[in-house]
Amino acid sequence: MASRLVLVVETDPAARRHMADLLTNLGYEPMIAESVEEALAALSRNEFVLSLVDLNSAEADGIDLLRRLKVQGGTPGSIIIIANGSSIKRIPEAAALGADDVLQKPFTPEDLENTIKSAIARPMRAWGREAHDDRGHRLQDELALWQSPQMHEVREIIRQAARADVTVLICGETGTGKDLVARAIHEFGVRRPGPFVKVNCAAVPRDLLESELFGHERGAFTGAHQLKLGKFESADHGTIFLDEIGDLHSALQGKLLHVLQDGQFSRVGGRSTIKVDVRVLAATNQNLEQAVASGRFRDDLYYRLNVLQITVPALRERPQEIPLLAQYFVERYAKLFQHESFTLLPETLQRLTRYRYPGNVRELENIIKRMIVLGDSVLARSPWPGESANGKHESPPPATKVQISLKHISRKAALAAERQAILDALEQTRWNRMRAAKLLNISYRALLYKIKDAGLEQDRQASSPA
Repeated sequence: MASRLVLVVETDPAARRHMADLLTNLGYEPMIAESVEEALAALSRNEFVLSLVDLNSAEADGIDLLRRLKVQGGTPGSIIIIANGSSIKRIPEAAALGADDVLQKPFTPEDLENTIKSAIARPMRAWGREAHDDRGHRLQDELALWQSPQMHEVREIIRQAARADVTVLICGETGTGKDLVARAIHEFGVRRPGPFVKVNCAAVPRDLLESELFGHERGAFTGAHQLKLGKFESADHGTIFLDEIGDLHSALQGKLLHVLQDGQFSRVGGRSTIKVDVRVLAATNQNLEQAVASGRFRDDLYYRLNVLQITVPALRERPQEIPLLAQYFVERYAKLFQHESFTLLPETLQRLTRYRYPGNVRELENIIKRMIVLGDSVLARSPWPGESANGKHESPPPATKVQISLKHISRKAALAAERQAILDALEQTRWNRMRAAKLLNISYRALLYKIKDAGLEQDRQASSPA
């Protein structure tokens, strides 16, 4: 019979009793340790399926225990960290030392049961052995912040997808973390030694995207002065991540389908066939089933991409993660912006938790950046998008078209106004430059020049989560 022994490292008597009762009701056998020394002694004598470690206990300090376990060894099983508001900032450090999951106080029996199931299914500690560079450790830190039941499910599908070399379609609103999901699948999967190549299908102009994906021969078109390798060739024996796949032009959908079916293609202007061994991950914020029904997206390509689907829920559907994410971004950017003394005020953290985040995790990240640069009090004086002046969230107004034409902007007008108008149009059209140019009543070429001149593409890339 498999071990059902669970180690509980907790100094508070009431919390210990509560934890022991919950574990017993779930069919586990709890063993209590009140200090680091007791925990190490228990680990030397027993094999545990799971360890629950309180980060905030003075005598049974969770970080100290994890450090000593790393040196002395032991059989802790999956490690779940119990954290409250004062210990949230220590979670990334705990993840780097081998913690598999996080459970935040207060929690319900259902929260505990779901977290245990997720942690035991395939311990993230195994991922830690594979992710021995900075990139992998950063992924571990961010994945450790996913403590909602919805994100536990997402993480479990990532684990399954990492083991199986199949095509994956990642769905969700803009800013939810689809890029992070794709990188985790590659980083912890069978193709980790190979390259990870990302292409944003909405960010590259339509007439250049084929060359970007498949390369071109010298002389293939005006300006093709030399041979260019495409992203598929660059991703050989690795992973290619096709972001915003819903914006892929119909003329290229057939060529992509051919690559998925046969693993081969020809460069633009080329006659020879090139064979590659590439895993394809794709992401979209659109409803591709509706796109198929309306004829905008090929049904055969959709079924080829949708071998395994991961849907990332919006941040408003997992509000318990907001304090963890906020503290993570504070730790990350306070040092980067040289504001190490910055801390979130309690009232600000409450406001962050109440907010609905139409821009999801990316919006939360940018709010934290602004707070660190401008100070907590500066943003506190004005409402955020979707909030009224009293700080309460209001239902977002229906989407409206950009009502400004760049042809009518005086050269003497503030550059900021022009830049904002361009950004509004791009966001409204999901960065489809052709539609944005029509919306702004300027030529496509003029829009490309203005995007480059305003540095919008660099800003967009910089604000995207790694």
